[in-house]
Amino acid sequence: MRLSSDSTTVRSEFADDPDMSPIVELFIRELPQRLAAMHSALASANLEQLRTLAHQLKGAAGGYGFPKLGEAAALVDQGVKDGCDPNVIRSRVGMLAALAARIRP
Repeated sequence: MRLSSDSTTVRSEFADDPDMSPIVELFIRELPQRLAAMHSALASANLEQLRTLAHQLKGAAGGYGFPKLGEAAALVDQGVKDGCDPNVIRSRVGMLAALAARIRP
């Protein structure tokens, strides 16, 4: 998967679903804490924690209607599993954070 570096807004596939809207908004509000935990794990070289957090986000993102975010989290998860160079993992976390920054309710 190749992530684009554009600045378009990313919305949930469920954005217009009145039943899903409140929980999608909660997911979006909690996203900065998830990313902060991932950055913290990366900074402390706790790759297993980073992998766990990325794996959890991969599953959650799809369930809340953000498949591209899930794919980006999967790249981090897989990178750690594969033992990628730390710079590759850092880059993937950066791409994930950039995508997450474009998410709006």
